[in-house]
Amino acid sequence: MEPIQSEMSILVNGRTPDPEDDSMPMKTMMEEEQSLHFLMFDRLDDPESNLAENMEFLPNSGGKKPRFTDFEGKTSFGMSVFNLGNAIMGSGILGLAYAMSNTGILLFLFLLTAVAALSCYSIHLLLKASGVVGIRAYEQLGFRAFGTPGKMAAGISITLQNIGAMSSYLFIIKSEFPLVIQAFLKADTNSGEWYLNGNYLVVLVTISVILPLALMKQLGYLGYTSGFSLSCMVFFLTAVIYKKFQIPCPFEEFSANSTSHSVIPVHSNASVLVDHAHHYDNRHVVDDAHCTPRMFTVNSQTAYTIPILAFAFVCHPEVLPIYTELRNPSQRKMQHVSNISIFIMYSMYFLAALFGYLTFFENVEAELLHTYSRIDPYDTLILCVRLAVLTAVTLTVPIVLFPVRRAIQQIIFPNKTFNWIRHIAIAVILLTCINMLVIFAPNILGIFGIIGATSAPCLIFIFPAIFYIRIVPKDEESLRSTPKVMAACFAGLGVLFMIMSLSFIIIDWTTGGGSAVGGH
Repeated sequence: MEPIQSEMSILVNGRTPDPEDDSMPMKTMMEEEQSLHFLMFDRLDDPESNLAENMEFLPNSGGKKPRFTDFEGKTSFGMSVFNLGNAIMGSGILGLAYAMSNTGILLFLFLLTAVAALSCYSIHLLLKASGVVGIRAYEQLGFRAFGTPGKMAAGISITLQNIGAMSSYLFIIKSEFPLVIQAFLKADTNSGEWYLNGNYLVVLVTISVILPLALMKQLGYLGYTSGFSLSCMVFFLTAVIYKKFQIPCPFEEFSANSTSHSVIPVHSNASVLVDHAHHYDNRHVVDDAHCTPRMFTVNSQTAYTIPILAFAFVCHPEVLPIYTELRNPSQRKMQHVSNISIFIMYSMYFLAALFGYLTFFENVEAELLHTYSRIDPYDTLILCVRLAVLTAVTLTVPIVLFPVRRAIQQIIFPNKTFNWIRHIAIAVILLTCINMLVIFAPNILGIFGIIGATSAPCLIFIFPAIFYIRIVPKDEESLRSTPKVMAACFAGLGVLFMIMSLSFIIIDWTTGGGSAVGGH
């Protein structure tokens, strides 16, 4: 503090103090200390200040060390793209073909493009607010905007949203991994072997793969696993495109009861086959009515696809941690990371939905890989694809866990520096609780559907907008300025999405339907 105080003395008094002069009153020194404190915060409020871009977080009053000094900003641009892309890419890609079947190709493309653009804008609001105050923590932005209530709201929303996401990933491991092993080994379902028990497998995967990765000190270290995870999803996309040209329409279902492995047509309505079909290859029947893509469709399920697409780019809790660890960070550089990641995921989402839909058309199921299993449950390529998806989901869990641990530290240990025991303990407790939920509460996904329908719109739409409105100074942008009016409309859109999502879930519960809304 001595060099800074000397510099401040020059600014305040207009002269350099004599170090041997003991006559300087204590009151003057206290005034200088206070002037230093105010000047530092004034510089933080300056969006053009280098201090705002280079500081990780606001220092504590009294000159203590900055919070979360364990984030040193050493992650390369490419690794940051991998990490954010992995955070965006979730198991929801398996349901996008079903979404396209309920909207049509053109309407789906319009909605997907709109959601991708809105996600880029939302991240822009977060980064702009972060650059104004020099804070790169979601919870601390909430604290700067609304004090403790804002900090708690952001921390709780991040915790609930990401715990729900991790639970859904582990549910996929629990349900799909035994089926993959069973298909590879051609084992009997009722054999009772431990490696066919989903509860044992989810614990095994958590201990052997997820926990070691979750114990990494920095999120940037997971860039390699994120790259591998994304390569697994590229393999999934490649297989979907390849299968489009291998599977005839209408496809024929596999009959396990027939000793000759005969096939049963998926369409049993004979009159439809007679009126609309012609034969080819002496085996398959082409049904023009069911094998023609629709450009625009509206049905009872169309409204459900809007929240699914809206949440397809949920990555906002991970944006600021990745920003913190970015090498030579700047708002423009992090925006480029976000734009590239979103564009890559946007392309993969659209191609997976398009070729999945063009393979099965109206017969595509809510989970795309299940539809392939109806043709041949022992198809080696599809089994490898399912294993790749399981790998991608597994490697995504540690990425999603980091913001939760950070939120817990911000809420419970706001003034503590990095500690390995606390770092490990939080990860172990979180993974233990999530495994308990997955094993003992098979219907917990319904509860997390409600959580996702409330926390996701807050994190994507509402919080970035209202934090931006509160944090950006009025003398820089008035409340009636175009950027703040757009931010207010963006927050209103988030409220609309929240109401829609909750309404759809409640309708499903009351009518006994099974449509999934939201999710990642």
